Amino acid sequence: MTDLKMWHEEGNIFHSQASIFFSQANRNKILSLNEVLRITSDAAVEDYRQQGLSRETLAQNGYAILVSRLAFHFWRNPRENERIEVITWEEKPEPLQLKRAYEIKSMEGERLVSGLSTWLVVNPETRRIIPTKDFTMHKAPETETQRDCMKPGKISVPKDMSVIDERIIKFSDIDANGHTTNSRYGAFVADALPPEYRDMELSDFRLNYSKEALLDEKLTVFGNFADNEKKACIVGKTENGTSFESELFFK
Repeated sequence: MTDLKMWHEEGNIFHSQASIFFSQANRNKILSLNEVLRITSDAAVEDYRQQGLSRETLAQNGYAILVSRLAFHFWRNPRENERIEVITWEEKPEPLQLKRAYEIKSMEGERLVSGLSTWLVVNPETRRIIPTKDFTMHKAPETETQRDCMKPGKISVPKDMSVIDERIIKFSDIDANGHTTNSRYGAFVADALPPEYRDMELSDFRLNYSKEALLDEKLTVFGNFADNEKKACIVGKTENGTSFESELFFK
């Protein structure tokens, strides 16, 4: 049996090895979209924790870090029973957002997924955004190295969107921040895809988080599908406004 390890290399690059279990794969035996979001965000949280910046420590100092936008490029989807290595590091921050890069590789070194995400530093009580220059608990990097995926950014939402799904936010969707945990939105997107898209292979995926989806709220999901472009746009809204926007590109 091979031991799975976690470690930092020079430059605060964090490595985490993992196995993809049956429960993490979808019916096509590949890592489900919500699990891609979960394992990358978990790696980011663990990276900070091992640097002495646990969620508890951040909160005690008046900070919470919430994911804002993300983008992933899929070279090849990780498969059920495959052993992988998740690698993450921080990039040069924007004035109002931290930036983080990802690579998921097979244990043999094959590139599987490349990604970028941005994170807001907020006051945990008021949710007021704190400029990154005022987040003084660690030194931000000065370089940007991840160029192998789309950039997180504004998503152009088509005007002709139609309702494709509805769901109620349940207790199991909620995390310790009191709102829907970020990985669940991957499931919301995947569940809203029409049958003809469910077995298509993803090339790129972008997701922007907006207003928090809270317990017992109804999430109405809208979609637009450009078959000739192999592109989908999926948006979720609660009665308080847009909760998330996403776009998917297929091979």
